[in-house]
Amino acid sequence: MTRRVALITGGTRGIGLGIARSLADSGYALALNGMRPEQGVADVLAELRLRTDVHYCPGDVSSASDRKSMLDTTLDRFGAVDVLVNNAGITSPGRKDILEADEEAFDRVVGVNLKGPFFLTKAVANWMSSNPQPTADADGPKSPPPRRCIINISSISSEFVSVNRGDYCLTKAATRMATKLWAARLAEFAIDVFEIQPGVIRSDMTAGVTEKYDRLLAEGLTLDRRWGEPADIGRAAAMLARGDLPYATGQVLKLDGGMTIRVL
Repeated sequence: MTRRVALITGGTRGIGLGIARSLADSGYALALNGMRPEQGVADVLAELRLRTDVHYCPGDVSSASDRKSMLDTTLDRFGAVDVLVNNAGITSPGRKDILEADEEAFDRVVGVNLKGPFFLTKAVANWMSSNPQPTADADGPKSPPPRRCIINISSISSEFVSVNRGDYCLTKAATRMATKLWAARLAEFAIDVFEIQPGVIRSDMTAGVTEKYDRLLAEGLTLDRRWGEPADIGRAAAMLARGDLPYATGQVLKLDGGMTIRVL
């Protein structure tokens, strides 16, 4: 099979890096987006380049011009996008109580977590639908390649209320509907859309609350009493990208250690 290509936003740290590593190990070439300059992620890129072909696309997913640049440069480099992973996201700046919510911060969170992924999905989906993939490999066995797919990374904060992160919770809840909308719209083009809903994952975003969650996990916050790791999310994303979960477009995978299961 011609090497398939995955575009991952926020792909050089935390959950995004876990996904990048798993997709590289599954044979994908990677276009990785991030906010840092390329020299700031040189070590990560060097590590991944030992596994696969990697292109770095710096930019802010909330910016229309940056989104266009990351897609254009990915197509220039690889000629295709077979998987889009909408992973880039930010938490609520300052974690203010919703009674003290800041409108500028709200707009920033919505721009990165919701508007940006929505319009990047639109751009990638339009390219995918206008450039159907071959129904079988040109060389080798005549088996169809995996369907193209779009994977949205949301959060248990789509269901759990945090009154000091209202804007973040709202964007993650809206991601559930965005997944359904795109799954319905893109089905005719054989493009699957999935959502991964992580629980408490060890990452930059949770580094400041490590002590809190160490205690809660020990007290039984989750059935599997451990932190989730970026590699856990990466393995799930690779499964979806490879087509190992067919006939399931629009579905959400909860990787939360059983946190959302109610137990009496």
